[in-house]
Amino acid sequence: MKKTDEQVRIRELLKELHLPAIRDNFEQKAAEALAEQFDPQTFLRELLELECTQRREKSVIRRLRESNLPLEKNFDCFDLTRLGRKIVQQVTVLREGSFLDRRENVLAFGTPGGGKTHLLAALGQDLVRSGRRVYFAPTSLLVQELLRAKTELRLDKQLKKLALFDVLILDDIGYVQQDRQEMEVLFTLLAARYERGSVMITSNLAFSKWESIFKDPMTTAAAIDRLVHHSVILELNVPSYRMEHAQRRNNKNQKGGTGVHCAD
Repeated sequence: MKKTDEQVRIRELLKELHLPAIRDNFEQKAAEALAEQFDPQTFLRELLELECTQRREKSVIRRLRESNLPLEKNFDCFDLTRLGRKIVQQVTVLREGSFLDRRENVLAFGTPGGGKTHLLAALGQDLVRSGRRVYFAPTSLLVQELLRAKTELRLDKQLKKLALFDVLILDDIGYVQQDRQEMEVLFTLLAARYERGSVMITSNLAFSKWESIFKDPMTTAAAIDRLVHHSVILELNVPSYRMEHAQRRNNKNQKGGTGVHCAD
């Protein structure tokens, strides 16, 4: 059906105002309003709700993209109950996101394969969907980025960029075996975040073994002190999820069945 001059002009104005959802739906909504005899305020409210919903959805997509989170690691395919009641209670509170307002940290400890990365990545996705900015990175890669920034005399700029995120998720800090320069930039990052922004860390090493990361007792103690001062500690002392899955898969294969694997 040919559009009227009025409709064309309305579309032009909505494009200028950057209201794409209203632009795409106002004609249909106007027809519905006439047919069902909506009052003008109801017609306007429904259009505004469509615009707000679309903007929220686009914002979530944009923040998920910038977060670098592994999206396959989510709560839809994570069995929280295997972690025990205490962890379930802690995670339930963390999913609300209020710990970020208090600049608290989350430290997840446990043996390899216990679900630390999956759990924090899933938490990160919930936080993004609630409007928070999250950045996920393997600790070793982030340390290398910071070291390059320091070499190029732009470390302060890089730290300011990271400060824009509500929370940084540093994965596998226990696998980092740095030289002194690498240790220093990691410590600088943690010091910069202290009481200014949250960090979430996974580690297969207990605090007593963190001297292998920070190289000397004084720096190790200072780093731990900053992290635990305002923190929630998750102890995932459970059998390896990957080993459990492999065993279930073998059992199903022996019975002729198939299993669906969700990445840990």
